[in-house]
Amino acid sequence: MVILWCEMTKLANLPWKLAKKMIILGCISTKLTSNLPWKLAMFNRIIDFHLDKWKTDPFRKPLLLRGARQVGKTYAVRRLGGQFKYFVEVNFERLEGAISIFEKDLDPEKLILSLSLLLKTPIIPGQTLLFLDEVQESPRAILALRYFYEEMPNLHVIAAGSLLEFAIAKVGVPVGRISMLYMYPLSFLEYLVATGDNLIAKEILDHPPGIPIEEVVHIKILGLLGEYLSIGGMPEAVARWIQTKDPASALNVLQQIAATYRQDFGKYARKAQVNYLEQLFHQIPHLIGKEFSYREIHGEYRKRELAPAMELLERANITHSIRYCSGQEIPIGAEIDFDLFKVIYLDIGLCQAILGSDISIWFLRPLEGFENRGEIAEGFIGQELICYASPDNKAEMYFWKRKEKNSAAEVDYLIQRGERIVPIEVKSGHGSSLRSLHLFLDSHPKSILAIRFSALNYSVMNKLDSRPLYAAASLAHDSQREALARLVSMKS
Repeated sequence: MVILWCEMTKLANLPWKLAKKMIILGCISTKLTSNLPWKLAMFNRIIDFHLDKWKTDPFRKPLLLRGARQVGKTYAVRRLGGQFKYFVEVNFERLEGAISIFEKDLDPEKLILSLSLLLKTPIIPGQTLLFLDEVQESPRAILALRYFYEEMPNLHVIAAGSLLEFAIAKVGVPVGRISMLYMYPLSFLEYLVATGDNLIAKEILDHPPGIPIEEVVHIKILGLLGEYLSIGGMPEAVARWIQTKDPASALNVLQQIAATYRQDFGKYARKAQVNYLEQLFHQIPHLIGKEFSYREIHGEYRKRELAPAMELLERANITHSIRYCSGQEIPIGAEIDFDLFKVIYLDIGLCQAILGSDISIWFLRPLEGFENRGEIAEGFIGQELICYASPDNKAEMYFWKRKEKNSAAEVDYLIQRGERIVPIEVKSGHGSSLRSLHLFLDSHPKSILAIRFSALNYSVMNKLDSRPLYAAASLAHDSQREALARLVSMKS
C-alpha cells in the first residue's frame, strides 16, 4: 500500500465515502484533515512531539517505532508525513514486490530506485519521508536501516510493524545506527485532549503537589477518569466513544481488538503454544494486582509450558511484567528477582473487555468503582507510569514486598528519581492503610518520600505525598512532560 500526500483544496464538505477514498489513495495532506469528519481526524498524541524532534534533529538516524498492534503507530507517522513534500508508505503486507526488493540488495541507492520505479513516486532525501510499515514481514528491511544511516543520512526513514519485536529477535537491530521510540495506548491526559477537555488536562499537569484542588473539580475529574477506565486508551475505542457516546459500542471495538490479538498468536507461536497463549490471555486479567503464579492458571499446565508463552505475550507488547526489586540500590533494578513478578495488560479498557466486567459502574457510580475495584486502579497507574516513561527505551517496572514469612507488606510500584527510589502505593477509594509504605521507608534510608494514589484530593503530610488517581502524569519523565505541555496547549 502506498500513500502519497500532496496539497489539495479542503475536503470538509465532501461525502465521507469519497473523502475516505481520497485519503486512502493519498490525495489529502494531513494538514487538511482538521475539518474532516471525526473518522478522518488523527488524535494529537504525545508521540507527535518526539517525532517532530526526530524530523529536525541534525544527527537524526533511521527510526524504529515500537509498540503493540493498534496503538496508533501508523496514524502518527502519517501525521508526520504531512510535513514533507512527499510521503511514501510501503506496507510489506500489502505491496506486492516490496519484500523481494530488499531480498536482492541492501544498497540504499538501489533500494530507493527500485521503490521509486515500483511506486512511480520520487524518493528524495530531505523532501521525502519513507515509511516502511509491517516491516516484520521483511526482516532484511530492518537491516537496511543501517545502510540508510551510513550512506544516505539525509533521507528520513521510519520503520514500524505490529509484530516488530519478533523480527528484531531474529535479525537484531543495527546498534548505534538507528533510533527507537516506544508508543502505547492513549494515556489519561491524551484521552482528555482527544475528548476536548484540554483545560482539565492542563490543570492536572500543572497542579502543584500538596495543594487540594477544588472539590467540585476533583469529583468531575474522577468522573472523567471513570469514563477512561471503561473505554481505555486504544485509539479506535476512544474514537468510537467520541462518535457515539455509547459504552457498548466502544466495548465492541475492544472485543474485536482482543480477537485480533488472538488471531496473531499463530503468527509468532508454535502450534503447540497457541493454547497456552489463549489460557494466559484470558486468565491474566483475573490476576492483576497479585503476585503472579503459574499455579493460578486453571488447567493442567506447568511453568515450563506457560513461561515461554508468557514471554511471547510480553514481546508482543500485550502484557507488561512488574518485577520484584529490593529498592536498596541505584540504579533501580540492580537487584531484581525474575521469579517474583506481577503482570498488567497494555490497556485497562482491553483488560476489562476480556474480563467481561460490568463497566456501567464507572459511569454511574465511579467512586464506588474506585472503592471496590482496587486491582483496576493498580493496573491503571501501572499503565500510566509506562506511558509517561522515557519513550527512548522500553519501560521497566518494579514492585517491592517483604520476603519474610508471614509478612504481607507490599508496595505496588517503585520508581527512581535522581538518586532516590520512590515507593508508590495505589489505594482504591479512600483507603488509608499505609503500613507497607511506612515499612518500606523505615527499611530504606535512601527513600525519604512515598507517594499514594487514591480517590482522595492532593495533600502532603510528613513523608507521604498523596495525589489523586488521575494525577499520574505528575511523575512523567522530563521529555514526556515537555511533550505533555505542548499537547495540552493544543486546540482540540
